[in-house]
Amino acid sequence: MRFKTNPRSEVLELKSVLTFSILALLFPVYTSAQAVSENPFQVIFHWGELPNEREMGVVTGVHPDPDGEHLWIVERCSANQCAGSDLPPIHKLDREGRAVKSIGAGLFAWPHGFDLDSDGNLWVTEGAPQGDARGAEGSALGMGHQVIKLNQDGEVLMRLGVAGVAGDDALHFNGPSAVQIAPNGDVWIADGHRGGNNRVLKFSAGGELLLQLGGGIDSLSREVSRFNDPHDLKLDSQGRLFVADRGNNRIQIFDQEGELLSIWTQFGRPSGIWIDSNDKIYVADGMSGEQWNPGWQRGIRIGDAKTSWITDFIPDYEIQNGSGIEFLATDADGNIYAGQVGRQRFEKYVRVRP
Repeated sequence: MRFKTNPRSEVLELKSVLTFSILALLFPVYTSAQAVSENPFQVIFHWGELPNEREMGVVTGVHPDPDGEHLWIVERCSANQCAGSDLPPIHKLDREGRAVKSIGAGLFAWPHGFDLDSDGNLWVTEGAPQGDARGAEGSALGMGHQVIKLNQDGEVLMRLGVAGVAGDDALHFNGPSAVQIAPNGDVWIADGHRGGNNRVLKFSAGGELLLQLGGGIDSLSREVSRFNDPHDLKLDSQGRLFVADRGNNRIQIFDQEGELLSIWTQFGRPSGIWIDSNDKIYVADGMSGEQWNPGWQRGIRIGDAKTSWITDFIPDYEIQNGSGIEFLATDADGNIYAGQVGRQRFEKYVRVRP
């Protein structure tokens, strides 16, 4: 340290140094010392083939099959809407991206959230909240505001919520945006999408409400344990629930009893989360930038769910006013599969460097 020649200034500066040193011992200061590697992935912009050379619709869900050989996706019927369509929106793809099975025709208006349980059953949410123009066509047909469980042959096994009826009690949703099934069968639901109920619910495997976080009158909130557009849910190996609290530009983490454990803001404006079996976390930020989150760059941030440290970043250079990547998952080889919402394409990111 270089001290000034003025004796009084020297004393003041020394006092400041001593004060800061004491504070640093009491309250450790963490700086941006971690290094994020250069993008180690290459992207295939248009990946996946639907039956009869159909155009890929907006992909709103991705999940590897338990067999390790296939990948399931949900897309909005070759467009951004399924209401009135006779096209199936759920597809099972092989390793080359070819659809080997397609199911779910006529069941959904505006599919949004997606998960597979340990038995391979599929869970899909209807994500258009009341008053959202994107849900108008489904509402006219008495559809929406549900979470639907299917087997892999497309048979409906369970419905949560009342079709076409929005609400904020234990029996109704308002555009549920995400669903996550715990290993014991408990069902976590983010309810709902923009303008929805801004709450997270936990149900038993049989559909009994066990827990609610957030929600209520004037439910949109920046307060801890409350939400603004909770957009995705994922569980890590410890059973911690990660909530993409997108409108608040943060991830909130809870235990199974709903107690808040931590809040992370280093992943930008999170739309989608994926956590692999090694607790590596992948977060899709498709909305940062001047419109919604100034000073942050869009892309995929990859880190450690145990430590919260970010290790890799895949930038999205195609900045636009609409949404970018919102939904993603990985396979056993570490390749990333992502839905570009605003550009209506499905992408595969192949790791080319460690």
